[in-house]
Amino acid sequence: MEFGGVLPEDAPDPSVGSEARLRAVSFPVFQLLPQPALTRLPITGFTESSGWAGHEELTVEFSYTLWRYPEDRSDPRNEIELDEQTRRAIDEEPPWGRPAWLVEQVQLFRYPMLWSAVRTAWQASPDPERHALAPLLVDHTNDVLRNVYREELGLPAVPTSFPDAGRWRATPTVVARASLTVDGRDCSGLQIDTDPFVYACGFRADESVVCTIVLPRDSLPFLHLEITTLQR
Repeated sequence: MEFGGVLPEDAPDPSVGSEARLRAVSFPVFQLLPQPALTRLPITGFTESSGWAGHEELTVEFSYTLWRYPEDRSDPRNEIELDEQTRRAIDEEPPWGRPAWLVEQVQLFRYPMLWSAVRTAWQASPDPERHALAPLLVDHTNDVLRNVYREELGLPAVPTSFPDAGRWRATPTVVARASLTVDGRDCSGLQIDTDPFVYACGFRADESVVCTIVLPRDSLPFLHLEITTLQR
């Protein structure tokens, strides 16, 4: 329980509930191929909408920590440059303490994060246009750009309009055909390979499920880009 903005040391670990919910998802969920350079963040993202008949849409989202030198995770070259305020927030223990799980998760801010790297989107009754692979891939790409690259795009730190103004967005015109590796097999899909900051790709798993992937370009040399079905 939280009192006055203070999280007690015995606060429950939210990743436990997150993993339980993930195991209960009824459709296939996809992830980046497990590899030494990646650690999936412990809390999964869920976005859902419901109607009178129950769930209409559900998106499962994975983010990752990137290890550029995975053979030695204590290598300081794995770390990113942090401002003083962020470094203090990581290093300084508050007088009331923190739960062990929070101490562990906060340490991950020292390293590059692949935010919203993989999304698996399910629709009960897919709209042929709105839920097609191309617009979902464009939407995912723009979500990552507006949330991770605001400074690089010249966007204000605090949005002054929605959506953010400017010509930075990916559009359907830049979507091209691509071949992806999914569960060890070639799979036809789409990609966005024109943005200077991110590379995006995706595929349709079945009539109700689409998977999209958006990765920082500077992470690609450290990764083996392959998709697998999450075993639960």
